[in-house]
Amino acid sequence: MSSTISAQNAEYMKNLGEKARKAATILAKTPAQVKNNTLNTLADLLLKKAEKIYLANEKDLIAGKEKGLSEAFLDRLTISEKVLNQMCIGLKQIAGLNDPIGEILEMKPQPSGIQVGRMRVPLGVIGIIYESRPNVTIDAAALCLKSGNAVILRGGSDARCSNQVLGECIQEALRLNYLPEESVQVITNPDRELVGALITARKYVDVIVPRGGKSLISRLMEEATVPMIKHLDGICHTYVDMSADLELAWKVCDNAKTQRFSPCNAMETLLVNKN
Repeated sequence: MSSTISAQNAEYMKNLGEKARKAATILAKTPAQVKNNTLNTLADLLLKKAEKIYLANEKDLIAGKEKGLSEAFLDRLTISEKVLNQMCIGLKQIAGLNDPIGEILEMKPQPSGIQVGRMRVPLGVIGIIYESRPNVTIDAAALCLKSGNAVILRGGSDARCSNQVLGECIQEALRLNYLPEESVQVITNPDRELVGALITARKYVDVIVPRGGKSLISRLMEEATVPMIKHLDGICHTYVDMSADLELAWKVCDNAKTQRFSPCNAMETLLVNKN
């Protein structure tokens, strides 16, 4: 780890990393049905604990308004009934996907008579850093669990209360399905130094996935020693070709912009064929 990381934060990350590494060895061998059951259990728990989640989210929203956060930021931060239901739908959709682990691709016969291919295996421990959209906590945890990876999540400090409650729900779902709670660990401490500790914890973390703005990605590009899957600049286009079904295209474009305008995947450019 970097010499600028305090001994306390270095020890904290070491503790998280060791637990995540142990959990990853178990998850890599976990049957698909157990992972799917855990995701479905989590969907049920989110609905069961909805009021607790809304109360935690309200604390974040009140604090955000006091800090003068923009309306668009507050919209991304909000867990409404619709957003919570979408989280649950997403969990069930991920549970319904084929298990990627163990799938063998590109089998090729060799001159010796044996066949050689590529088998999909988990990465191990993933660190995900993201800004203040608490639904990402559920999305990221679900995708990592489905693919047999342990994960350490570091969300934005503005969603601290929301992420803490969501993290508790995730760990309860893991417990109920006899999987290690440390399969998903959520860092709710707002200390920015912990980001530095996470992105340099090469002994424990196999890959970092940042989800956020340009400033976050730029910082990680400069400081991270753990391998990183990143993006930098991007823009969301929708193109309507002359051969398109215009009635359908209208619905797609309307949804792309107005379904929820504040997240980063809302349409930014509409390009229409002049014909």
